[in-house]
Amino acid sequence: MIETPVFGASAAAAPHHLASEAGRAVLAEGGNAIEAMVAMAATIAVVYPHMNAIGGDGFWLVHEPGGKGRVHAIEACGPAGALATIERYREMGHDTIPARGPDAAVTVAGAIGGWQTALELSRSLGGRMPLKDLLSNAIAHCDAGYAISDSELRTWPQQVEAAKLAPGFSEFFWPGGEQPKAGARRKPEALGATFKHLADAGLDDFYRGDIGREIGADLAAMDAPVTRQDMAAFKARLVQPLAIQLPGLAVYNFPPPTQGLASLLILGIFEKLGIERAEGFDHHHGLVEATKRAFAIRDRYVTDPAHLQIDPASLLSDAVFAREAAAIDRKRAASWPFKSGDGDTVWMGAIDASGMAVSYIQSIYWEYGSGCILPRTGVNWQNRGVSFSLDKRALNPLAPSRKPFHTLNPAFARFADGRIVSYGAMGGDGQPQFQAQILTRYRFGQNPAAAVDAPRWLFGRSWGAGSLSLKLESRFDPMLLARLAAAGHPVEEYSEAYSDQFGHAGMLVKHPKGHVEATHDPRSDGDARGL
Repeated sequence: MIETPVFGASAAAAPHHLASEAGRAVLAEGGNAIEAMVAMAATIAVVYPHMNAIGGDGFWLVHEPGGKGRVHAIEACGPAGALATIERYREMGHDTIPARGPDAAVTVAGAIGGWQTALELSRSLGGRMPLKDLLSNAIAHCDAGYAISDSELRTWPQQVEAAKLAPGFSEFFWPGGEQPKAGARRKPEALGATFKHLADAGLDDFYRGDIGREIGADLAAMDAPVTRQDMAAFKARLVQPLAIQLPGLAVYNFPPPTQGLASLLILGIFEKLGIERAEGFDHHHGLVEATKRAFAIRDRYVTDPAHLQIDPASLLSDAVFAREAAAIDRKRAASWPFKSGDGDTVWMGAIDASGMAVSYIQSIYWEYGSGCILPRTGVNWQNRGVSFSLDKRALNPLAPSRKPFHTLNPAFARFADGRIVSYGAMGGDGQPQFQAQILTRYRFGQNPAAAVDAPRWLFGRSWGAGSLSLKLESRFDPMLLARLAAAGHPVEEYSEAYSDQFGHAGMLVKHPKGHVEATHDPRSDGDARGL
Protein backbone atom coordinates (compact mmCIF):
# COMPACT_ATOMS: atom_id res chain seq x y z
CA MET A 1 0.00 0.00 0.00
CA ILE A 2 1.24 3.50 -0.80
CA GLU A 3 2.37 5.19 2.39
CA THR A 4 0.92 8.54 3.42
CA PRO A 5 3.34 11.27 4.49
CA VAL A 6 3.02 11.70 8.26
CA PHE A 7 3.70 15.12 9.75
CA GLY A 8 3.99 16.37 13.29
CA ALA A 9 1.05 18.48 14.32
CA SER A 10 -0.04 20.38 11.20
CA ALA A 11 -0.14 20.13 7.43
CA ALA A 12 -1.49 21.68 4.25
CA ALA A 13 -2.39 20.02 0.95
CA ALA A 14 -3.03 21.62 -2.43
CA PRO A 15 -2.98 20.75 -6.14
CA HIS A 16 0.07 22.96 -6.73
CA HIS A 17 3.22 22.62 -4.64
CA LEU A 18 3.70 26.40 -4.39
CA ALA A 19 0.30 26.68 -2.70
CA SER A 20 0.97 23.88 -0.21
CA GLU A 21 4.34 25.49 0.55
CA ALA A 22 2.59 28.83 1.19
CA GLY A 23 0.34 27.08 3.70
CA ARG A 24 3.24 25.28 5.37
CA ALA A 25 5.12 28.57 5.73
CA VAL A 26 2.18 30.23 7.49
CA LEU A 27 1.78 27.26 9.83
CA ALA A 28 5.51 27.43 10.59
CA GLU A 29 5.12 31.10 11.56
CA GLY A 30 2.40 30.20 14.05
CA GLY A 31 -0.55 30.93 11.81
CA ASN A 32 -3.71 28.88 12.13
CA ALA A 33 -5.39 26.73 9.47
CA ILE A 34 -7.62 29.56 8.21
CA GLU A 35 -4.66 31.89 7.80
CA ALA A 36 -2.72 29.16 6.04
CA MET A 37 -5.65 28.62 3.68
CA VAL A 38 -5.91 32.29 2.75
CA ALA A 39 -2.21 32.25 1.84
CA MET A 40 -2.77 29.07 -0.18
CA ALA A 41 -5.87 30.49 -1.89
CA ALA A 42 -4.01 33.63 -2.94
CA THR A 43 -1.01 31.70 -4.22
CA ILE A 44 -3.00 29.15 -6.17
CA ALA A 45 -5.05 31.93 -7.77
CA VAL A 46 -1.74 33.10 -9.26
CA VAL A 47 -0.02 29.86 -10.26
CA TYR A 48 -3.03 27.70 -11.27
CA PRO A 49 -5.14 30.25 -13.19
CA HIS A 50 -6.80 27.74 -15.51
CA MET A 51 -8.53 26.18 -12.48
CA ASN A 52 -9.33 29.14 -10.23
CA ALA A 53 -8.96 32.88 -9.75
CA ILE A 54 -9.95 35.73 -7.47
CA GLY A 55 -12.60 36.44 -10.11
CA GLY A 56 -14.36 33.25 -8.97
CA ASP A 57 -16.18 31.82 -5.96
CA GLY A 58 -15.25 29.82 -2.87
CA PHE A 59 -16.80 27.63 -0.15
CA TRP A 60 -15.30 26.95 3.27
CA LEU A 61 -15.84 24.37 5.99
CA VAL A 62 -13.95 25.29 9.16
CA HIS A 63 -13.69 22.96 12.16
CA GLU A 64 -13.02 24.76 15.43
CA PRO A 65 -10.26 23.36 17.67
CA GLY A 66 -11.32 20.67 20.10
CA GLY A 67 -12.57 17.12 19.84
CA LYS A 68 -16.19 18.25 19.39
CA GLY A 69 -15.49 21.60 17.75
CA ARG A 70 -18.21 23.42 15.88
CA VAL A 71 -18.13 23.25 12.06
CA HIS A 72 -18.66 26.58 10.29
CA ALA A 73 -19.64 26.98 6.64
CA ILE A 74 -18.78 30.13 4.67
CA GLU A 75 -20.73 30.72 1.46
CA ALA A 76 -18.70 32.97 -0.84
CA CYS A 77 -20.58 32.76 -4.12
CA GLY A 78 -21.76 35.82 -5.97
CA PRO A 79 -25.25 36.38 -7.37
CA ALA A 80 -26.20 37.29 -10.91
CA GLY A 81 -25.65 40.93 -11.82
CA ALA A 82 -28.37 43.55 -12.10
CA LEU A 83 -28.26 43.38 -15.91
CA ALA A 84 -28.39 39.56 -16.03
CA THR A 85 -31.94 39.00 -17.20
CA ILE A 86 -33.49 36.33 -19.38
CA GLU A 87 -34.82 39.10 -21.63
CA ARG A 88 -31.29 40.44 -22.23
CA TYR A 89 -30.05 37.08 -23.50
CA ARG A 90 -33.20 36.29 -25.48
CA GLU A 91 -32.97 39.64 -27.25
CA MET A 92 -29.40 38.76 -28.19
CA GLY A 93 -30.67 35.55 -29.76
CA HIS A 94 -29.38 33.11 -27.14
CA ASP A 95 -31.14 29.92 -26.07
CA THR A 96 -28.50 29.35 -23.37
CA ILE A 97 -26.03 31.61 -21.62
CA PRO A 98 -22.75 31.82 -23.57
CA ALA A 99 -19.84 30.07 -21.89
CA ARG A 100 -17.09 32.47 -22.97
CA GLY A 101 -16.65 36.20 -23.22
CA PRO A 102 -18.34 39.14 -21.45
CA ASP A 103 -21.83 37.62 -21.69
CA ALA A 104 -20.51 34.65 -19.67
CA ALA A 105 -19.36 36.96 -16.84
CA VAL A 106 -22.82 36.77 -15.27
CA THR A 107 -22.14 36.67 -11.52
CA VAL A 108 -20.22 38.62 -8.88
CA ALA A 109 -16.92 37.06 -7.80
CA GLY A 110 -17.28 35.89 -4.19
CA ALA A 111 -13.92 34.32 -3.32
CA ILE A 112 -12.27 37.41 -1.81
CA GLY A 113 -15.34 38.05 0.32
CA GLY A 114 -14.95 34.50 1.61
CA TRP A 115 -11.33 35.16 2.58
CA GLN A 116 -12.52 38.26 4.44
CA THR A 117 -15.22 36.40 6.36
CA ALA A 118 -12.85 33.50 7.10
CA LEU A 119 -10.26 35.89 8.55
CA GLU A 120 -12.94 37.50 10.74
CA LEU A 121 -13.71 34.01 12.05
CA SER A 122 -9.98 33.39 12.47
CA ARG A 123 -9.55 36.50 14.59
CA SER A 124 -12.47 35.44 16.80
CA LEU A 125 -10.57 32.18 17.38
CA GLY A 126 -7.23 33.81 18.15
CA GLY A 127 -5.71 34.35 14.69
CA ARG A 128 -3.38 37.31 14.49
CA MET A 129 -1.33 37.15 11.27
CA PRO A 130 -1.39 40.37 9.20
CA LEU A 131 -3.03 40.24 5.77
CA LYS A 132 0.21 41.48 4.19
CA ASP A 133 1.99 38.37 5.41
CA LEU A 134 -0.74 36.10 4.07
CA LEU A 135 -0.63 37.68 0.59
CA SER A 136 3.15 38.02 0.40
CA ASN A 137 3.71 34.63 -1.22
CA ALA A 138 1.20 35.32 -4.00
CA ILE A 139 2.71 38.75 -4.57
CA ALA A 140 6.21 37.28 -4.82
CA HIS A 141 5.08 34.86 -7.55
CA CYS A 142 3.44 37.72 -9.45
CA ASP A 143 6.63 39.80 -9.23
CA ALA A 144 9.08 37.04 -10.12
CA GLY A 145 6.84 35.14 -12.51
CA TYR A 146 6.08 31.44 -12.33
CA ALA A 147 6.47 28.37 -14.51
CA ILE A 148 3.22 27.42 -16.22
CA SER A 149 2.08 24.17 -14.63
CA ASP A 150 1.97 20.78 -16.30
CA SER A 151 -1.77 20.67 -15.64
CA GLU A 152 -2.33 23.92 -17.53
CA LEU A 153 -0.12 22.73 -20.39
CA ARG A 154 -2.32 19.62 -20.63
CA THR A 155 -5.55 21.63 -20.60
CA TRP A 156 -7.28 22.37 -23.89
CA PRO A 157 -10.20 24.75 -23.29
CA GLN A 158 -13.71 23.88 -24.29
CA GLN A 159 -15.00 26.25 -26.99
CA VAL A 160 -11.40 27.24 -27.59
CA GLU A 161 -12.09 29.73 -30.39
CA ALA A 162 -14.65 31.56 -28.26
CA ALA A 163 -12.17 31.59 -25.35
CA LYS A 164 -9.48 33.11 -27.58
CA LEU A 165 -11.90 35.90 -28.51
CA ALA A 166 -12.66 36.76 -24.87
CA PRO A 167 -11.12 40.12 -23.89
CA GLY A 168 -7.58 39.59 -22.63
CA PHE A 169 -7.51 35.80 -22.96
CA SER A 170 -5.00 35.44 -25.76
CA GLU A 171 -2.73 38.20 -24.49
CA PHE A 172 -2.52 36.67 -21.01
CA PHE A 173 -2.96 32.92 -21.45
CA TRP A 174 -2.02 32.21 -25.09
CA PRO A 175 0.33 34.93 -26.41
CA GLY A 176 0.16 34.96 -30.18
CA GLY A 177 -2.96 32.82 -30.07
CA GLU A 178 -0.99 29.63 -29.35
CA GLN A 179 -1.02 27.43 -26.25
CA PRO A 180 2.20 27.81 -24.21
CA LYS A 181 4.89 25.18 -24.48
CA ALA A 182 6.72 23.31 -21.72
CA GLY A 183 9.11 25.60 -19.85
CA ALA A 184 7.08 28.76 -20.47
CA ARG A 185 6.75 31.30 -17.69
CA ARG A 186 4.18 33.96 -16.94
CA LYS A 187 4.38 37.21 -14.95
CA PRO A 188 0.90 38.57 -14.02
CA GLU A 189 1.92 42.13 -13.20
CA ALA A 190 -1.56 43.65 -13.06
CA LEU A 191 -2.75 40.90 -10.72
CA GLY A 192 0.33 41.47 -8.55
CA ALA A 193 -0.55 45.16 -8.27
CA THR A 194 -4.08 44.19 -7.22
CA PHE A 195 -2.76 41.93 -4.46
CA LYS A 196 -0.39 44.67 -3.25
CA HIS A 197 -3.26 47.14 -3.06
CA LEU A 198 -5.45 44.66 -1.18
CA ALA A 199 -2.59 43.95 1.24
CA ASP A 200 -2.51 47.67 2.10
CA ALA A 201 -6.18 48.61 1.83
CA GLY A 202 -7.81 45.38 3.06
CA LEU A 203 -9.92 42.78 1.31
CA ASP A 204 -13.09 44.88 1.50
CA ASP A 205 -11.51 47.15 -1.10
CA PHE A 206 -12.16 44.44 -3.72
CA TYR A 207 -15.87 45.25 -3.48
CA ARG A 208 -16.26 48.72 -2.01
CA GLY A 209 -12.96 50.49 -2.66
CA ASP A 210 -10.57 51.37 -5.45
CA ILE A 211 -10.26 47.80 -6.76
CA GLY A 212 -14.05 47.45 -6.81
CA ARG A 213 -14.33 50.67 -8.79
CA GLU A 214 -11.73 49.46 -11.31
CA ILE A 215 -13.46 46.09 -11.65
CA GLY A 216 -16.80 47.79 -12.18
CA ALA A 217 -15.34 50.04 -14.89
CA ASP A 218 -13.76 47.11 -16.74
CA LEU A 219 -16.95 45.04 -16.61
CA ALA A 220 -18.96 48.02 -17.88
CA ALA A 221 -16.47 48.64 -20.71
CA MET A 222 -16.88 45.07 -21.95
CA ASP A 223 -20.68 45.23 -21.49
CA ALA A 224 -20.85 42.42 -18.92
CA PRO A 225 -24.06 42.18 -16.84
CA VAL A 226 -22.33 42.69 -13.44
CA THR A 227 -22.25 46.33 -12.27
CA ARG A 228 -20.21 48.36 -9.80
CA GLN A 229 -23.26 48.42 -7.54
CA ASP A 230 -23.47 44.62 -7.64
CA MET A 231 -19.89 44.44 -6.43
CA ALA A 232 -20.49 46.95 -3.63
CA ALA A 233 -23.54 45.03 -2.39
CA PHE A 234 -21.80 41.65 -2.02
CA LYS A 235 -20.97 40.01 1.32
CA ALA A 236 -20.01 36.42 2.00
CA ARG A 237 -22.06 34.79 4.73
CA LEU A 238 -21.86 32.14 7.41
CA VAL A 239 -24.44 29.38 6.91
CA GLN A 240 -25.36 26.11 8.61
CA PRO A 241 -23.53 23.11 7.11
CA LEU A 242 -25.35 19.92 6.22
CA ALA A 243 -24.37 16.80 8.19
CA ILE A 244 -25.14 13.10 8.45
CA GLN A 245 -24.31 10.49 11.07
CA LEU A 246 -22.78 7.22 9.86
CA PRO A 247 -21.55 4.42 12.13
CA GLY A 248 -18.52 5.83 13.91
CA LEU A 249 -18.41 9.23 12.23
CA ALA A 250 -20.22 12.43 11.30
CA VAL A 251 -19.79 13.80 7.77
CA TYR A 252 -20.27 17.46 6.86
CA ASN A 253 -20.81 19.20 3.56
CA PHE A 254 -22.24 22.39 2.11
CA PRO A 255 -25.93 23.29 1.71
CA PRO A 256 -27.55 24.72 -1.44
CA PRO A 257 -26.80 26.36 -3.78
CA THR A 258 -24.08 23.68 -3.85
CA GLN A 259 -24.45 19.96 -4.52
CA GLY A 260 -23.17 19.07 -1.05
CA LEU A 261 -26.58 17.46 -0.49
CA ALA A 262 -25.75 14.92 -3.22
CA SER A 263 -22.36 14.11 -1.68
CA LEU A 264 -23.98 13.25 1.65
CA LEU A 265 -26.86 11.36 0.03
CA ILE A 266 -24.39 9.08 -1.78
CA LEU A 267 -22.71 8.18 1.49
CA GLY A 268 -25.99 7.66 3.35
CA ILE A 269 -27.54 5.52 0.61
CA PHE A 270 -24.37 3.47 0.20
CA GLU A 271 -24.26 2.82 3.95
CA LYS A 272 -27.69 1.15 3.79
CA LEU A 273 -26.37 -1.35 1.23
CA GLY A 274 -24.27 -2.98 3.96
CA ILE A 275 -21.13 -3.42 1.85
CA GLU A 276 -18.13 -4.49 3.91
CA ARG A 277 -15.02 -4.29 1.73
CA ALA A 278 -13.44 -2.07 -0.91
CA GLU A 279 -12.68 -2.57 -4.59
CA GLY A 280 -15.08 -5.39 -5.44
CA PHE A 281 -18.14 -5.20 -7.69
CA ASP A 282 -20.45 -4.47 -4.75
CA HIS A 283 -18.36 -1.45 -3.70
CA HIS A 284 -18.18 0.24 -7.09
CA HIS A 285 -21.60 -0.79 -8.39
CA GLY A 286 -23.13 0.34 -5.11
CA LEU A 287 -21.49 3.77 -5.29
CA VAL A 288 -22.45 4.28 -8.94
CA GLU A 289 -26.08 3.41 -8.23
CA ALA A 290 -26.14 5.56 -5.08
CA THR A 291 -24.80 8.42 -7.19
CA LYS A 292 -27.70 8.08 -9.62
CA ARG A 293 -30.25 8.16 -6.80
CA ALA A 294 -28.54 11.15 -5.14
CA PHE A 295 -28.28 13.16 -8.35
CA ALA A 296 -31.97 12.63 -9.10
CA ILE A 297 -32.80 14.22 -5.73
CA ARG A 298 -30.23 16.99 -6.25
CA ASP A 299 -31.64 17.89 -9.66
CA ARG A 300 -35.16 18.06 -8.22
CA TYR A 301 -34.43 20.42 -5.34
CA VAL A 302 -31.06 22.23 -5.26
CA THR A 303 -31.30 25.91 -6.14
CA ASP A 304 -30.66 29.34 -4.64
CA PRO A 305 -31.30 28.92 -0.89
CA ALA A 306 -33.77 31.81 -0.98
CA HIS A 307 -35.92 29.79 -3.40
CA LEU A 308 -35.74 26.30 -1.86
CA GLN A 309 -39.00 24.37 -1.78
CA ILE A 310 -37.84 21.97 0.94
CA ASP A 311 -35.40 21.93 3.86
CA PRO A 312 -32.42 20.00 2.43
CA ALA A 313 -31.64 18.55 5.87
CA SER A 314 -34.98 16.71 5.72
CA LEU A 315 -33.64 14.71 2.77
CA LEU A 316 -30.73 13.39 4.85
CA SER A 317 -32.72 11.00 7.05
CA ASP A 318 -32.40 7.27 7.61
CA ALA A 319 -35.81 6.85 6.01
CA VAL A 320 -34.69 8.55 2.80
CA PHE A 321 -31.40 6.60 2.74
CA ALA A 322 -33.25 3.31 3.23
CA ARG A 323 -35.89 4.14 0.61
CA GLU A 324 -33.27 5.03 -2.01
CA ALA A 325 -31.07 2.03 -1.20
CA ALA A 326 -34.08 -0.28 -1.53
CA ALA A 327 -34.62 1.03 -5.07
CA ILE A 328 -31.12 -0.08 -6.12
CA ASP A 329 -30.81 -3.35 -8.03
CA ARG A 330 -27.76 -5.04 -6.46
CA LYS A 331 -26.93 -6.82 -9.72
CA ARG A 332 -28.04 -4.47 -12.53
CA ALA A 333 -27.29 -0.87 -13.53
CA ALA A 334 -30.14 1.62 -13.62
CA SER A 335 -30.58 4.04 -16.52
CA TRP A 336 -28.94 7.47 -16.39
CA PRO A 337 -31.23 10.20 -17.73
CA PHE A 338 -29.68 13.15 -15.96
CA LYS A 339 -27.84 16.22 -17.21
CA SER A 340 -24.24 16.60 -16.10
CA GLY A 341 -22.22 19.66 -15.20
CA ASP A 342 -18.65 20.53 -16.10
CA GLY A 343 -16.23 22.29 -13.82
CA ASP A 344 -12.60 22.98 -13.12
CA THR A 345 -11.75 23.83 -9.55
CA VAL A 346 -9.18 23.48 -6.78
CA TRP A 347 -9.75 21.71 -3.47
CA MET A 348 -7.29 22.41 -0.63
CA GLY A 349 -7.07 21.39 3.01
CA ALA A 350 -5.21 22.51 6.13
CA ILE A 351 -5.08 21.32 9.73
CA ASP A 352 -3.11 23.08 12.45
CA ALA A 353 -1.70 21.93 15.78
CA SER A 354 -4.78 23.09 17.73
CA GLY A 355 -7.10 20.91 15.67
CA MET A 356 -8.55 23.72 13.60
CA ALA A 357 -9.20 22.24 10.16
CA VAL A 358 -10.24 23.75 6.84
CA SER A 359 -11.75 22.14 3.75
CA TYR A 360 -11.88 24.72 0.95
CA ILE A 361 -12.87 24.89 -2.72
CA GLN A 362 -12.14 27.84 -5.04
CA SER A 363 -13.22 27.93 -8.67
CA ILE A 364 -13.99 29.82 -11.88
CA TYR A 365 -16.23 26.93 -13.12
CA TRP A 366 -14.99 25.95 -16.61
CA GLU A 367 -11.27 25.91 -17.27
CA TYR A 368 -10.24 29.60 -17.61
CA GLY A 369 -13.77 30.69 -16.62
CA SER A 370 -15.28 33.26 -18.99
CA GLY A 371 -11.80 33.82 -20.40
CA CYS A 372 -12.11 37.56 -19.69
CA ILE A 373 -9.08 39.22 -18.08
CA LEU A 374 -9.98 42.62 -16.63
CA PRO A 375 -7.19 44.96 -17.81
CA ARG A 376 -7.02 47.33 -14.83
CA THR A 377 -6.74 44.58 -12.19
CA GLY A 378 -5.57 41.45 -14.06
CA VAL A 379 -8.54 39.49 -12.63
CA ASN A 380 -9.79 36.49 -14.60
CA TRP A 381 -13.61 36.38 -14.32
CA GLN A 382 -15.64 33.21 -13.77
CA ASN A 383 -18.42 31.78 -15.95
CA ARG A 384 -20.40 30.17 -13.12
CA GLY A 385 -23.55 31.81 -14.44
CA VAL A 386 -23.79 29.34 -17.33
CA SER A 387 -25.50 26.99 -14.86
CA PHE A 388 -28.54 29.29 -14.98
CA SER A 389 -31.40 28.48 -17.34
CA LEU A 390 -33.08 30.95 -19.72
CA ASP A 391 -36.38 29.17 -19.05
CA LYS A 392 -38.36 31.03 -16.38
CA ARG A 393 -39.99 27.73 -15.34
CA ALA A 394 -36.67 25.97 -14.66
CA LEU A 395 -35.38 25.14 -11.17
CA ASN A 396 -32.49 27.61 -11.60
CA PRO A 397 -33.71 30.42 -13.88
CA LEU A 398 -31.52 33.45 -14.52
CA ALA A 399 -32.55 36.56 -12.58
CA PRO A 400 -30.67 39.51 -11.05
CA SER A 401 -29.44 38.80 -7.50
CA ARG A 402 -30.14 35.07 -7.85
CA LYS A 403 -27.36 32.63 -6.94
CA PRO A 404 -26.42 29.94 -9.47
CA PHE A 405 -26.30 26.20 -8.87
CA HIS A 406 -22.79 25.24 -7.73
CA THR A 407 -20.96 21.96 -8.23
CA LEU A 408 -18.47 23.10 -5.57
CA ASN A 409 -18.72 21.29 -2.23
CA PRO A 410 -15.96 20.90 0.36
CA ALA A 411 -16.18 17.90 2.71
CA PHE A 412 -15.19 17.17 6.30
CA ALA A 413 -15.58 14.18 8.64
CA ARG A 414 -15.18 13.66 12.37
CA PHE A 415 -14.76 10.13 13.69
CA ALA A 416 -16.00 8.97 17.08
CA ASP A 417 -12.44 7.95 18.02
CA GLY A 418 -11.27 11.58 17.71
CA ARG A 419 -9.89 11.62 14.16
CA ILE A 420 -10.80 14.65 12.04
CA VAL A 421 -10.64 14.46 8.25
CA SER A 422 -10.51 17.30 5.73
CA TYR A 423 -11.04 15.96 2.22
CA GLY A 424 -12.42 16.85 -1.19
CA ALA A 425 -11.90 16.94 -4.93
CA MET A 426 -12.36 19.07 -8.02
CA GLY A 427 -14.30 17.99 -11.07
CA GLY A 428 -17.86 19.29 -11.56
CA ASP A 429 -20.35 16.43 -11.23
CA GLY A 430 -17.40 14.20 -10.39
CA GLN A 431 -16.85 15.88 -7.02
CA PRO A 432 -19.46 13.88 -5.05
CA GLN A 433 -18.37 10.68 -6.81
CA PHE A 434 -14.66 11.21 -6.11
CA GLN A 435 -15.37 12.18 -2.50
CA ALA A 436 -17.37 8.99 -2.00
CA GLN A 437 -14.64 6.83 -3.51
CA ILE A 438 -11.81 8.20 -1.35
CA LEU A 439 -13.81 8.33 1.91
CA THR A 440 -15.22 4.81 1.55
CA ARG A 441 -11.77 3.48 0.71
CA TYR A 442 -10.42 5.17 3.82
CA ARG A 443 -13.23 3.74 5.95
CA PHE A 444 -12.52 0.27 4.52
CA GLY A 445 -8.93 0.51 5.78
CA GLN A 446 -6.83 2.18 3.10
CA ASN A 447 -4.57 4.97 4.27
CA PRO A 448 -5.15 8.47 2.80
CA ALA A 449 -2.42 8.22 0.16
CA ALA A 450 -3.67 4.85 -1.07
CA ALA A 451 -7.28 6.03 -1.07
CA VAL A 452 -6.40 9.11 -3.15
CA ASP A 453 -3.95 7.30 -5.44
CA ALA A 454 -6.27 4.37 -6.24
CA PRO A 455 -7.92 4.28 -9.69
CA ARG A 456 -11.14 6.25 -9.95
CA TRP A 457 -14.26 6.21 -12.06
CA LEU A 458 -16.69 8.89 -13.17
CA PHE A 459 -20.27 8.27 -14.20
CA GLY A 460 -21.86 10.64 -16.69
CA ARG A 461 -20.18 13.18 -18.94
CA SER A 462 -16.92 14.83 -17.95
CA TRP A 463 -15.74 18.31 -18.92
CA GLY A 464 -13.28 16.78 -21.36
CA ALA A 465 -15.45 14.04 -22.89
CA GLY A 466 -19.07 14.18 -23.98
CA SER A 467 -19.86 10.47 -23.92
CA LEU A 468 -22.42 9.25 -21.38
CA SER A 469 -20.64 6.31 -19.78
CA LEU A 470 -18.93 4.84 -16.74
CA LYS A 471 -15.40 6.09 -17.34
CA LEU A 472 -12.56 4.33 -15.52
CA GLU A 473 -8.82 4.78 -15.26
CA SER A 474 -6.74 1.94 -16.65
CA ARG A 475 -5.59 0.46 -13.34
CA PHE A 476 -8.82 -1.33 -12.39
CA ASP A 477 -8.92 -5.13 -12.31
CA PRO A 478 -10.11 -6.33 -15.76
CA MET A 479 -12.40 -8.83 -14.02
CA LEU A 480 -14.15 -5.95 -12.25
CA LEU A 481 -14.65 -4.12 -15.55
CA ALA A 482 -16.12 -7.27 -17.08
CA ARG A 483 -18.58 -7.64 -14.19
CA LEU A 484 -19.61 -3.98 -14.40
CA ALA A 485 -20.18 -4.27 -18.14
CA ALA A 486 -22.17 -7.51 -17.69
CA ALA A 487 -24.36 -5.69 -15.15
CA GLY A 488 -25.28 -3.11 -17.80
CA HIS A 489 -22.84 -0.31 -17.00
CA PRO A 490 -21.62 1.42 -20.21
CA VAL A 491 -17.94 0.88 -19.37
CA GLU A 492 -15.36 3.14 -21.02
CA GLU A 493 -11.77 2.39 -19.96
CA TYR A 494 -9.26 5.22 -20.35
CA SER A 495 -5.73 4.50 -21.52
CA GLU A 496 -4.23 6.69 -18.78
CA ALA A 497 -3.37 5.25 -15.39
CA TYR A 498 -3.72 8.74 -13.86
CA SER A 499 -5.94 11.24 -15.68
CA ASP A 500 -7.07 14.79 -14.91
CA GLN A 501 -10.54 13.67 -16.02
CA PHE A 502 -10.89 11.90 -12.65
CA GLY A 503 -10.31 14.94 -10.51
CA HIS A 504 -7.62 16.26 -8.21
CA ALA A 505 -8.41 15.03 -4.70
CA GLY A 506 -6.80 15.35 -1.30
CA MET A 507 -7.16 14.15 2.27
CA LEU A 508 -5.74 15.18 5.65
CA VAL A 509 -6.33 13.18 8.84
CA LYS A 510 -5.43 14.45 12.31
CA HIS A 511 -5.24 11.66 14.88
CA PRO A 512 -6.14 11.95 18.56
CA LYS A 513 -2.48 11.77 19.56
CA GLY A 514 -1.80 14.84 17.44
CA HIS A 515 0.02 13.68 14.30
CA VAL A 516 -1.35 14.40 10.82
CA GLU A 517 -1.45 12.19 7.73
CA ALA A 518 -1.84 14.27 4.58
CA THR A 519 -1.78 13.71 0.84
CA HIS A 520 -2.74 15.40 -2.40
CA ASP A 521 -3.41 13.86 -5.77
CA PRO A 522 -0.66 12.48 -8.04
CA ARG A 523 -2.95 13.60 -10.90
CA SER A 524 -2.25 17.24 -9.97
CA ASP A 525 0.89 19.37 -9.59
CA GLY A 526 0.54 19.42 -5.83
CA ASP A 527 1.51 17.72 -2.63
CA ALA A 528 1.09 17.88 1.14
CA ARG A 529 3.54 19.70 3.38
CA GLY A 530 3.65 20.12 7.12
CA LEU A 531 5.62 20.46 10.30
